[in-house]
Amino acid sequence: MKLFPVYPLFDIELVKGKGAHVYDSKGVEYLDLYGGHAVISVGHGHKKYNKALIKQLDQLAYYSNSVKLPIQKKLAKQLGKSSGYKDFDLFLCNSGAEANENALKLASFHTNKRMVIAFEGGFHGRTHGAVAVTDNKKIQAPINQTDHVVTIPYNNINVLRGALNAYENEIAAVIIEPIQGVNGIQVADISYLIELEVLCKAAGIVLIADEVQAGYARTGDFFSHQHAGIQPHLITVAKGMGNGFPIGGVLIHPEIAAWSGMLGTTFGGSPLACAAGLSVLNIIEEENLQKHARKMGDYLKSQLQQISKVKEVRGRGLMLGIEFDFPIKELREMLLYKHHILTGSAKQPNVIRILPPLNIKKKQLDQFVQALAVSLKKL
Repeated sequence: MKLFPVYPLFDIELVKGKGAHVYDSKGVEYLDLYGGHAVISVGHGHKKYNKALIKQLDQLAYYSNSVKLPIQKKLAKQLGKSSGYKDFDLFLCNSGAEANENALKLASFHTNKRMVIAFEGGFHGRTHGAVAVTDNKKIQAPINQTDHVVTIPYNNINVLRGALNAYENEIAAVIIEPIQGVNGIQVADISYLIELEVLCKAAGIVLIADEVQAGYARTGDFFSHQHAGIQPHLITVAKGMGNGFPIGGVLIHPEIAAWSGMLGTTFGGSPLACAAGLSVLNIIEEENLQKHARKMGDYLKSQLQQISKVKEVRGRGLMLGIEFDFPIKELREMLLYKHHILTGSAKQPNVIRILPPLNIKKKQLDQFVQALAVSLKKL
């Protein structure tokens, strides 16, 4: 048997990670400025993180949600405290796609409606409901295609009002990434998010904030929507939540009532996953990584804006998109193979995504800026 070849792969074989670095099978050290799609939040091989998982593994790695698991309540309490959503409930699952699937289902149960407004450039996952609200026809199989999703332009308030007026009595939810990741780090205007919240509340529509990539202190706020001071009904999380251990969740407004059997999962909220999630929250708090991400992001943005061939730098904190006037494939390969720096791509072929561990150091960012400047001169 061989692996199903669906991933385009770089010709490196990673075997080890430490902090903001990873190492290949030949012992070559790479600076990781992508964190495996923003997953590595507190760094590779963090001692406190590893210790927490080993301790839990020695106690109880798994049991199903048919019994009480105290560590789930502990994680929910800590997440409420860290995020500022103490009065919300938490449903635990395994990934961002699952989180969005469950959020869409909750919205439909709550409103007894089926239509969803999504946005051009949005990415919410590859499973059935999540891919239906994702703006990428290429990854939608015929079974995923549906007539209950309306996709509208991002950041256009007039089109939003028109869509809400046209479908008001049918809409269950609006799902939005306050910062679109896959689409090249597109940031929703603060005024747009505020108006969106007002319109959804007035119409009784559930507002879902997809914080799968932008959440967990990455943008300098715990959630990226908090920069606008809004409160969605549902907030989906995953990627940086477990620092590499599969875990996701939905934060649920108290007005959305639960009933037995409404949602379910076999592996979601396992003791081992919760130990990973708790450890990440503790490290973020102990090392003040939210403030650090904001500081390092501002610094990196200021340095990148001084490079003449950089067209634009978008984003907040350590979620940045660097746009050029040319496709960046060759540039990324040069950074990887010549300078040993991992970066991310985007749906837009001229944008590099930067999503490093939140505890990245200034000197490591300087290393990247210097390598980028050198590489650009050679193109």
